[in-house]
Amino acid sequence: MQRKIAVIGTGYVGLTAGACLAYLGHKVICVDKKTDIILKLQKGEIPIFEPGIGKFLEKYKKNIKYTTNIKKTVKESEIIFIAVGTPSTEEGIINMGFFKKAIREIASNISDYRVIVIKSTVPVGTGEWVKGEIKKYYQGEFSVVSNPEFLSEGRAIKDFLEPDRIIIGFEDQKAKAMILDVYSSISAPKLLVDIKSAELIKYASNAFLATKISFINEIASICEKAGGDITKVAQGIGMDKRIGPHFLRAGIGYGGSCFPKDVDGLLYISNKYQHNFELLRTVAEVNLKQQQKFVEKIKSLLLKTKGDTVCAWGLSFKPNTDDVRKSPAIFIINALCQEEIKVQVYDPIAMENAKKQIPFKNVQFCKNALEATKGADVLILLTEWPEFAEIDFREVKKRMRNLYVLDGRNHLEPEKIKSLGFCYEGIGKK
Repeated sequence: MQRKIAVIGTGYVGLTAGACLAYLGHKVICVDKKTDIILKLQKGEIPIFEPGIGKFLEKYKKNIKYTTNIKKTVKESEIIFIAVGTPSTEEGIINMGFFKKAIREIASNISDYRVIVIKSTVPVGTGEWVKGEIKKYYQGEFSVVSNPEFLSEGRAIKDFLEPDRIIIGFEDQKAKAMILDVYSSISAPKLLVDIKSAELIKYASNAFLATKISFINEIASICEKAGGDITKVAQGIGMDKRIGPHFLRAGIGYGGSCFPKDVDGLLYISNKYQHNFELLRTVAEVNLKQQQKFVEKIKSLLLKTKGDTVCAWGLSFKPNTDDVRKSPAIFIINALCQEEIKVQVYDPIAMENAKKQIPFKNVQFCKNALEATKGADVLILLTEWPEFAEIDFREVKKRMRNLYVLDGRNHLEPEKIKSLGFCYEGIGKK
């Protein structure tokens, strides 16, 4: 059945949800308070970088429209997805300002039954707050559903349409039936739970994946000292069906808009309920330490070579995205700049976003990967973009002053690079 759906927020989550819901045949209205974003979307311009989303929005444009008018949207929709940002502060506190404002605007414009679906990542208990807040404005019937997202930037459309599971936290049968109808053409397991459990599932999932990353990075440190190869160790661990191979890739740590925020968010929730989540606190500490250790490795090589210039390949927190939020690459580059080291950087997509996060004058943003190597003493790989593995290191050798490579993602071919005379070091292996 075709449903009339509103999506509040046009970031990675909201725009992906809007595009995919339109593909599923629903009538979708995407809402954002930022007029410039809506004007871009109305002209067919995409305000985010996400592979494939532009083609999706163009192909299914008959099912989707864009507006800043939330009042009209609430009246025209039967289901309202909330996909606004819930960032964390430096102290790890979850900023619910955008979310609460959206709820109040919805509440003040409801005139009959609506299902409010929470897509944003929110603390446990938010569903209860939403119900109480709406009742201040509207005394009629409505439902609240928790439907957390599990999208990976760079493959968000595939994750939406071919998910491992769809979580639906609900309290009444009417809302459950409507949301199941929305997702009826997606053949994924649908887990029906209470709202509080659904709210916790998202935080717990990302925190567990972050734990796997920090764990394998600690094993990588042992490999470096003992002479093991972390890629082989990880392969052996991952072959155990109880563990699996995913998120066992050693590197410079996790970043992005989800893992750091959700780890901080779950720690905040734990503190609220007076639970000392010591394990998760250590996960965050290990992640930061991994980046700091990489900086010290770079400084040690520069001291050894009496050099002062670093070439950095990669700025985004992962490939196939322009997102530099909490990117380990940004942390490392800024740390080097603070030491008055010259850094020449290149990323295929994330250069403009990175310029906003790197305030130092001793950074040179280069036109391509080879230009960034000119006169460099150490080449560091910070994001595993495919193009970096395809570069001819004979050309790199002609441009660098000293031939040191630190592969922060174990992305390059060590033996091939070493055969050209480079000194290569990865994470958890030589």
